[in-house]
Amino acid sequence: MYANKRNNLQLAALLLKHEIREVVTCPGSRNAPLVHTFAAHPDFHCYKVTDERSAGFFAIGRIMQTHRPVAVCCTSGSALLNIIPAVAEAFYQQLPLVVISADRPPQWIGQMDGQTLMQPDALASLVKKTVQLPEPTTQEEEWYCNRLINEALLALHLSGEGPVHINVPISEPLFDFSATALPDERVISHLQLTNRITATNQVERLLCEHKEKFSSAMLIVGQEAFQCLSARDLNALRAKNIVVLTEHLSNITTLNTHCITCFDAIIYAASEEKQQALVPDLLFTVGGHIVSKRLKRLLRKIQPKVHLHFSLTDQTPDLYQCLTAVVTATTQQAIDFMASSMKCFMEDVSYLRLWEGWQEQIMKSHDSFTPQVWSDWLVFRQFFAGMPQHSALHLANSSAVRLAQFFSLPSATKVYVNRGVNGIEGSLSTAVGYAAAAQQLTFMVIGDLSFFYDQNALWNAHVNKGLRVLLVNNGGGQIFTTLPHATNSPYLHEYIAGEHSTTAQGIVEAYHCSYLLATTEEELNAALPTFFSDASERAIVLEVHTDKINNEATLQTYYKWLKTKI
Repeated sequence: MYANKRNNLQLAALLLKHEIREVVTCPGSRNAPLVHTFAAHPDFHCYKVTDERSAGFFAIGRIMQTHRPVAVCCTSGSALLNIIPAVAEAFYQQLPLVVISADRPPQWIGQMDGQTLMQPDALASLVKKTVQLPEPTTQEEEWYCNRLINEALLALHLSGEGPVHINVPISEPLFDFSATALPDERVISHLQLTNRITATNQVERLLCEHKEKFSSAMLIVGQEAFQCLSARDLNALRAKNIVVLTEHLSNITTLNTHCITCFDAIIYAASEEKQQALVPDLLFTVGGHIVSKRLKRLLRKIQPKVHLHFSLTDQTPDLYQCLTAVVTATTQQAIDFMASSMKCFMEDVSYLRLWEGWQEQIMKSHDSFTPQVWSDWLVFRQFFAGMPQHSALHLANSSAVRLAQFFSLPSATKVYVNRGVNGIEGSLSTAVGYAAAAQQLTFMVIGDLSFFYDQNALWNAHVNKGLRVLLVNNGGGQIFTTLPHATNSPYLHEYIAGEHSTTAQGIVEAYHCSYLLATTEEELNAALPTFFSDASERAIVLEVHTDKINNEATLQTYYKWLKTKI
């Protein structure tokens, strides 16, 4: 029987799955659930050492002898501080020491309760990673706890070896030993690859363990600053029946029609039963951020059986809550593996045809959707229809980046978005910096809150005459009004969405840029030729005023229209 503490059980299970079986234990009450569980499980070999300083060095001795990671477990308070000399030695010797410290619940730290101090950062300068586990009460908290433990144990070996610290808050009661078994916890792997042959062998070995589970495969290409795939790559992936999902941020959407670019619309239009069929057995991901919230929700709700993320970083992004392994590889190496090396061939073409068929149904009639009122939708449609080829396109966050995804890009368009943290600040400044020495036109599509927040971007001696800013001013943060149940708040428009009546003309002209204004479709069509021209001697800001009520009505009409297409 084991201690009935969820984080305690998850930790023990994952230590075993990461093949860490030796634990040096120190006496104490707060760590009693941990020590009991380790001692009670037949696969752990426990060594009891009373003095924490000696225990840490004893663990180092075991690491030297076994050449494997060893854990040392102590109680709360100053007990942890006594392990610091051994942690320092492990850090500078690059030895994989796992420090597990029991702790009081965080709400009691600094409240004059016994044996309490700020434990999570106590070893911060001497360990490769510190994690503070939750005391899970929900499924999401269990996933979070699982992910943190995996991240800590993976860090033992990433970019060289070294110690890690896992801090485990434990509430009373401490001596409930009613758990009959350890949970079957998901283990995340990090495949350290040194060359392509190693990459192929390690990944194929992992896939072969699950091979009978795969009948469908998908690649999601996240944000890439530069084009990462060629048309030849995409053709090779399609030959393997791998569905490729891309957004404009991936910078490959103009290459070829084999990509699924309107997947957000497909997910929305599909019934719950049809959504089930959209989820692959095997998921590959490369690149950075994905904008679509619907895709994230779908893959978190209905999870693929295996998820491999290819990256050169040591991070472990578990965006879809089903990560199996992070594979160290460039995007091109990952594509080459999937297209050429992978023996796990998807022979069933039905999954690919399902996605491509639904995309064809939506795209075939997409241009026929015409709003009945002047709206952001019409602005974006007219802009993308006339935007010159071979241009650079910068998109601000919130509505701009999301609405842009509904429309096809001109050929050879390069797309840039500050999607790292998705903030509204700095998008215009980034576009100004990009355009400063650019030879081609640089377009910036931005909403009003983002523009006015970053208006000092134009207060700059390096504003290039090739900069073109499409400012869509709908009098506030339009995207906030579309959030579920947002209308329940009477303060939605004034406070939450930042409603305003500011216009940009004075600001633009003060910074010696050319200013254009459109308040109707006719005025927009009249302004766009000048906006798209490269003959101007100044940067141009085209401010377009739309109405938030019409914008919302248009989106709702479009979504209803979508439901009729699948």
